[in-house]
Amino acid sequence: MIGLVLAAGAGRRLRPYTDTLPKALVPVGPEGEGEPITVLDIALSNFAEVGLTEVAVVVGYRKEAVYARRAEFEARYGVKITLIDNDKAEEWNNAYSLWCAREVLKQGVILANGDTVHPVSVEKTLLAARGDGRRIVLALDTVKHLADEEMKVITDGTDAVTRITKLMDPSTATGEYIGVTLIEPEAAGELADALEVTFERDPDLYYEDGYQELVNRGFRIDVAPIGDVAWVEIDNHDDLAKGRGIACQY
Repeated sequence: MIGLVLAAGAGRRLRPYTDTLPKALVPVGPEGEGEPITVLDIALSNFAEVGLTEVAVVVGYRKEAVYARRAEFEARYGVKITLIDNDKAEEWNNAYSLWCAREVLKQGVILANGDTVHPVSVEKTLLAARGDGRRIVLALDTVKHLADEEMKVITDGTDAVTRITKLMDPSTATGEYIGVTLIEPEAAGELADALEVTFERDPDLYYEDGYQELVNRGFRIDVAPIGDVAWVEIDNHDDLAKGRGIACQY
């Protein structure tokens, strides 16, 4: 099993940082010696702490900034990094971005969105949930109060996903998917096919819509509640301020 980070997005609501950087390299930690801590740093640190030694990163917008720091990241976290180019990062949404990593999925991955600041306890929770035939397990926040923007999940009472979308009444949701997933090798082929069907239907769709496509086909996707932990998806400057407050706790 390896780590996988989706870091191709532009993050236009985080300008001026993202005038020159992909969202995954926007600083979320205090400045000190060398470069300040980024979301990508946090993901790589988490992967290393749970014993992953290989990481793939899907890059697109301002990808040269990630290429330039690859050797530094490898040395800092003791991981080997493979970069995967997304040639449509500024045109299409992340269903295509995850599909670009379809060969990597065959190794089994812990997937982390490149804009999610979260503690390593999330990865540990997902790894603890392995087994009993589970092929895809989503990290789920069942504590947070939900609003319209969150990626919401409904389960059937046995931790199996029945619906995943932003487009639902928050009061009906079991919780929020936080952007971290464990994907076993056995799920790779079916997931890649579902993602391809999804972005061919509409290139603006999310990879979570690919998850829904799988569920609609009868594929079981499980959830693992992460408990009451501090995390944030960084979409705008308010989120960035929260992320900085959270990142300094790790």
